[in-house]
Amino acid sequence: MARAMKVAIVDDEADMRQSISQWLALSGFETETYASAEEALKTIGADYPGVVVSDIRMPGMDGMAFLKRLMSLDSGLPVIMITGHGDVPMAVEAMRVGAYDFLEKPFNPDRMTELTKKATNSRRMTLDSRALRRELSDGSVLMKKLIGTSAEMERLREDILDLGQADGHVLIDGETGTGKTLVAHALHAVGPRASKKFVTISCAAWSEDQLAARLFGPMEEGGIPLIEEARGGTLCLEDIESLSHALQSRLLTMINDQGSPPETRIIAIVNEHAPDKTLEDILRPDLFYRLGALTIICPPLRARGEDILTLFTRLSEQFAEEYGCDAPQVAAQEAAQLLQAPWPGNVRQLVNIAERAVLQNRRGSGSIASLLMADNEAAGPALTTEGKPLKDYVEAFERMLIDNTMRRHKGSIVAVMEELCLPRRTLNEKMAKYSLSRSDYT
Repeated sequence: MARAMKVAIVDDEADMRQSISQWLALSGFETETYASAEEALKTIGADYPGVVVSDIRMPGMDGMAFLKRLMSLDSGLPVIMITGHGDVPMAVEAMRVGAYDFLEKPFNPDRMTELTKKATNSRRMTLDSRALRRELSDGSVLMKKLIGTSAEMERLREDILDLGQADGHVLIDGETGTGKTLVAHALHAVGPRASKKFVTISCAAWSEDQLAARLFGPMEEGGIPLIEEARGGTLCLEDIESLSHALQSRLLTMINDQGSPPETRIIAIVNEHAPDKTLEDILRPDLFYRLGALTIICPPLRARGEDILTLFTRLSEQFAEEYGCDAPQVAAQEAAQLLQAPWPGNVRQLVNIAERAVLQNRRGSGSIASLLMADNEAAGPALTTEGKPLKDYVEAFERMLIDNTMRRHKGSIVAVMEELCLPRRTLNEKMAKYSLSRSDYT
């Protein structure tokens, strides 16, 4: 869901504040008004969710001093300065200090709207980028993204916590779409190098010469090679199977020269290899043994049982919120189809199915079964998926139904009992059986 942006209007003239606020409000912006810079600074700080429109000439702290203070708090905050006639040189100086742009009185209101829209879009991107960087450096947040209660996911989380504390290089294997890049970020974030850099590159995205220069240097554009950029932290090599033998040799030399413990940790991700070939067939044996001493294998979605329903529910709720509509209700037959599907694209495929299911539901047409059929036909021959006893399907559906109902009623036991026609004791027993806690929903 798009982040809501505010516009803080700072001007000592009440009429000017009011007119700008009214115009921008009519243009769809949420506005806040302040009569002085000092008053505005009580509210506006780093990561302020919006932009600032400020007059330059104000009593007390003037616009230039206000701008400098804002830039010291958050250099990425867009500030649009309003200047009077003859203040253009001051406005140019404001741009040098860090102002986003300026408007000279009397200004065209449409120009104000256009400039504010561009500034808020820029601010949204800045804040989203910051949030992503924080998220990728927060081990607890990343571990929560590895959703699921299956034995496979429990084991994966335990492996991440164990190997994250180790200093050795790690090899991550698994089918496409199983979340290997997320696992690599989590390995870095839960370990002692979390405060250091995490640098990643796809070995398949560059020619051999380009990849050699980006990894080891010299860089044509004068930057530092990734080996140097990641020093002390983690270097993540995606598509390690695409690395030529010559570059494998250079990487091995670099690893050997580091000694133990390594100055820079290597996390290598394998994205694809032929079914009849092992990693030992693809990589040099000496490099394989250096990288593969610690290995994590991301489980395929089809092996994760009722995690499929949990993930589908969470994803469809997120997309429903984003598109402003209701999430589709999953019937028993559809739940069984989700559990039985081969999922050749794994979690990535499930994300696509969930989004399309929400869009279908918004239009009031289509079914989850038709989406699965179309996806699996497009993917070609299906991977085999093991049959399960009827009891497993029933329990998975029952857990999903209770989970969805608890979530919808925000943990109200009475409301859930009424909707599902269950006595309290039975509901409590089933929640205990499926490890569902009321506190997770309140």
